[in-house]
Amino acid sequence: MTRYQPKLSSGQASQSGIALIEVLVSILLFSLGILGLIGLQARAISLSVDAEDRNRAALIANDIATTMWTQRTVAIDPAAGTPSWNDRASNPQAGGLPGGTVTITPVAATPNTADILITWRPPQRSASEQDSRLTTRVALPLIP
Repeated sequence: MTRYQPKLSSGQASQSGIALIEVLVSILLFSLGILGLIGLQARAISLSVDAEDRNRAALIANDIATTMWTQRTVAIDPAAGTPSWNDRASNPQAGGLPGGTVTITPVAATPNTADILITWRPPQRSASEQDSRLTTRVALPLIP
C-alpha cells in the first residue's frame, strides 16, 4: 500500500520552520525582559541600602546637634566620651555606619555655628569610589 503525500507548493515549502523561529525569538525576548527585571531589582535594593545608611547618618548628626543644644556649645570633640561619637558612628550593629567617622568643624565666619560631617563607606563600594557623606550645619542662638 502506498501512501499519498501531497506535494507542497513552493510557498508552503518556504514557510516550514517559521513557527519554530517565532517561538525562539519570543523566548529570547522574554529572557531579556526577565534579565532586565532582575537588574532593576538589584538596583532598587542598592538604593534602599543607601537610603537606610543616609537615614542613620542623619540620626547620628541629629544626636550630635541635640548634644550641642543641651550643652550650649558647638565645641564638641567627636573622639571624647564613652562611647565617643566616632565609636557610635562606626558600629553598624549599634545603629552606626560601616567605616563611619564624625568630624565637627566650627564655622569661623559665624559664631556658635558648626558643620557636622559624617562619612562612611558601604561594603559593596570599591576603594576607588568616593565615600558617602552627610553634612549638617548647626547654628546655636547667641546668648546675651
